[in-house]
Amino acid sequence: MMKKFILGICAVTLVGSQGFAANDRAKLVDRLNAASRVITEIEATPDKSIPTSILSNATCVAVVPSYKKAAFVVGGSYGQGVVTCRTSHGWSAPAFIQMAGGSFGFQIGGQATDLVLIAVNQRGMQDLLKSKFKIGGDAAASAGPVGRNAGAATNLTLKSELLTYSRSQGLFAGVDLNGTVVNQNTEDTRTFYGSDVPFATILEGNKVTPIAARPFVRTVAKYFRSAQ
Repeated sequence: MMKKFILGICAVTLVGSQGFAANDRAKLVDRLNAASRVITEIEATPDKSIPTSILSNATCVAVVPSYKKAAFVVGGSYGQGVVTCRTSHGWSAPAFIQMAGGSFGFQIGGQATDLVLIAVNQRGMQDLLKSKFKIGGDAAASAGPVGRNAGAATNLTLKSELLTYSRSQGLFAGVDLNGTVVNQNTEDTRTFYGSDVPFATILEGNKVTPIAARPFVRTVAKYFRSAQ
């Protein structure tokens, strides 16, 4: 009788854990879809979008939907997002990241903000391939220019490894994220891929893009085309 009881508890626990895993994975798919919407909506307004020269030369793109102030840290902020990098055979499967850092001046009373980080040269890509780095410390960063044909874009790509942007209340502009720490979210990676996959393995294109992640990767590929 006791044996049956224990087996029953184990069965319930297993089913419950599988249910939680499915729910967690569904949240990650929602995050990927939200990241796709952020890119699509930004690029829908050419005069307030990312300059063409940056789109065509980007080596990695990270999107953090709804970056928020952290209630448990005075003046702090926190967000979770996804990143994909350009490879010799297209854009990589996404890796999951988390960001935390000091307040950078949220618009309108600390409302949630969408963030976009763009690596614009090979060194910037290598910084993103690390499991953890600090913007402005390990990677030189600048607030990115806005406008499809922004003239300052070329000069910034020569000076910076990362260009950083924020979008709040429909306004899209470059933002100073210096001091913000970016690192791989290993738990989300394990949930999405079913095992611990190294950050570099994913972003170097050595992991097949899951079906659920393809809309996000296609969105990035659509707008971040190679220079002609």
